[in-house]
Amino acid sequence: MKNIKFLFKTVFIAVAILLVGCEEENYEFGDLITPTNLVVTADIVGASAENPNGDGSGIVNFSATAEDVITYKYIYDGSEKMAPAGTQTYSFGKTGLHKYVVQVLAIGAAGIQSSTSIEVEVLATYNPPADLLEMLTGGSSRTWRVKAEAAGHLGLSPADAFAPSWWSAAPDEKVGLGIYDDRMTFHIDGTFDYETNGDIWGKKPPMDADFQVANQEEQPFEEYYNYPLDAFSETWSLSAPGGLETLSFSQFGYAGMYIGGDHAYEIQSRSENEMTLRIIGWDNNAWYATLIAVD
Repeated sequence: MKNIKFLFKTVFIAVAILLVGCEEENYEFGDLITPTNLVVTADIVGASAENPNGDGSGIVNFSATAEDVITYKYIYDGSEKMAPAGTQTYSFGKTGLHKYVVQVLAIGAAGIQSSTSIEVEVLATYNPPADLLEMLTGGSSRTWRVKAEAAGHLGLSPADAFAPSWWSAAPDEKVGLGIYDDRMTFHIDGTFDYETNGDIWGKKPPMDADFQVANQEEQPFEEYYNYPLDAFSETWSLSAPGGLETLSFSQFGYAGMYIGGDHAYEIQSRSENEMTLRIIGWDNNAWYATLIAVD
């Protein structure tokens, strides 16, 4: 009988210890609070008392603020863009005076959201030169690639510079990383196709934010090599803020190396079959790419 009592006490103590251990592993997640006081403002570039709808560039800078928020998401024309800082720029390229509605989500803990929409009326007066449209689309559709064989086909500089002073790619420097087999096709109707051939190359922070493909191996310099991504389609537009020809994509479109940013590329130079592009990336530095037509 004493042995039975001893065994009972031992089991009881073991169970008590187990229950205490389980209680200690109870994690408190805190209150899940819906973001509040979501406010979105729009700054139409060039707007004034005389020109309330802007200077004709069609560019609008949006800014969102809210309480208890982790990040923001902008939605326009079916395209979604994450904006951790709450800011986002759109280039509305449709010629004339038009109204546009942009939806903004404030995302809090556990993905809890609040949302609002803002309407802007924007003037776009830019008519792309005929030779620029011909160069991009060939009058119908035209396909481009990164000019891998040329020195300086990719580059990096501070944002206030206009030439790749920090890094300039050697010919075929990034061979095998998922970039040189990419193909970009511009159609005259404003649509755009990006053929990835199964994988792409770029920088980890914007790729994590935009594509969210799990379990990818990070490489040096915050890069992903051969990042798996299917071909995609969206739209493109042209504008000329400050007189500088600019090629903008509606969502994820880019020029060879994925570096995020606002997906609006300044056309630094162009000829009949080649163009050099510059963009401010997610890191607020200037990135460069040279593309060449393949047909």
